[in-house]
Amino acid sequence: MKFVKTEDLRIGLRLAKPIYNKKGVLLYERDSKITAQGIESVKNFGLIGIYILEPAEPLPPMSEDDIEFEKFQAVEFFEIMDELKSIAKTNKHIKIYNVAQTIIKAYGRLEHKINFVQNLRSADDFIFKHSLNVAILCAMISHRLNMRPTEQEELVVSAIVHAVGIVSKDERVKPTVMPEDEELAKRMEYSGIAKIDAVFISTPAIKRAVLQAFRETNAFYNNEDLSQHRVVEAAKILIVADEFDKFTAMNSIGETPRSEIAALKHFMDHPEFYDEKVVRALVDSINFLSEGCCVELSNGEKGLVIRHNPKNVLRPMILVFSSNKIVDLAQTLYYGDLEVVDVMKTLDNRYVMDMEMLNRFK
Repeated sequence: MKFVKTEDLRIGLRLAKPIYNKKGVLLYERDSKITAQGIESVKNFGLIGIYILEPAEPLPPMSEDDIEFEKFQAVEFFEIMDELKSIAKTNKHIKIYNVAQTIIKAYGRLEHKINFVQNLRSADDFIFKHSLNVAILCAMISHRLNMRPTEQEELVVSAIVHAVGIVSKDERVKPTVMPEDEELAKRMEYSGIAKIDAVFISTPAIKRAVLQAFRETNAFYNNEDLSQHRVVEAAKILIVADEFDKFTAMNSIGETPRSEIAALKHFMDHPEFYDEKVVRALVDSINFLSEGCCVELSNGEKGLVIRHNPKNVLRPMILVFSSNKIVDLAQTLYYGDLEVVDVMKTLDNRYVMDMEMLNRFK
């Protein structure tokens, strides 16, 4: 599966994810080939891009959990949109605590891992879908950390509203993915904190989590010393959830989304910023390397995951393609620091002939 920008779409590509219209009605099923009409639909919806299957790639199976997760995203996205637009325009929420409880009921009490399936996004809906996914991640992580129900609810509300500054009062102005001007983006995000304070004045924990997450993120990316900073648990969770979705989702400039493994390695490389307990709770909440996943190893080899490692997700049991041998990376005595560095960028290793170039030399 790989991400293709809308402007690069061509007829015949196989869809890896279904396409819904703006009302949530299914238009194109997985594994169907995109048509000229389909490409026009993608452009009309303003989608940044879509996920496609490569020619040699089989259709990945979808569990009941996967199907329910996609349905949940499609429905709750509209609830999030209504809440954020109401806050941006009127400084009042409609039923945000009911929305938060719906998310917690669905994903804040799970005792098993799920596949965190990323959704398709446009400039019109990016912030709303981002906020929904961050809220779902916060619900799952907080459950693993045994957060009290009241604190969990406040955290999920914080996740829903954390990017409200990017949502305009003017309905005609699109809530863009993120302004390309980083300073403008920061000012817009920060302006939302005052709005959050006004709307949730009786619940200061919501503003505190968003403000601390904002300040800590800015300090980290500005290479400031974080060792003396005191940060509440809710802000630590919000930071990891927010960054994880930003890493793994499509973005406004059409960059290829990074894998869950790339995001995890980034978190693990910076324990001074990403709380290790929170990252561990994330690992316990979603599947990073499912059996059957193709991966790249730190020695350049490629292989197939045949058994995951619950203690260290980066050291599963692998079938190495070059030697056809089974390697259990959990046995560090034999394999040292050999580990998975990422999922394979492409599954189709066949040579593609450039017929135009070939005809030149006939």
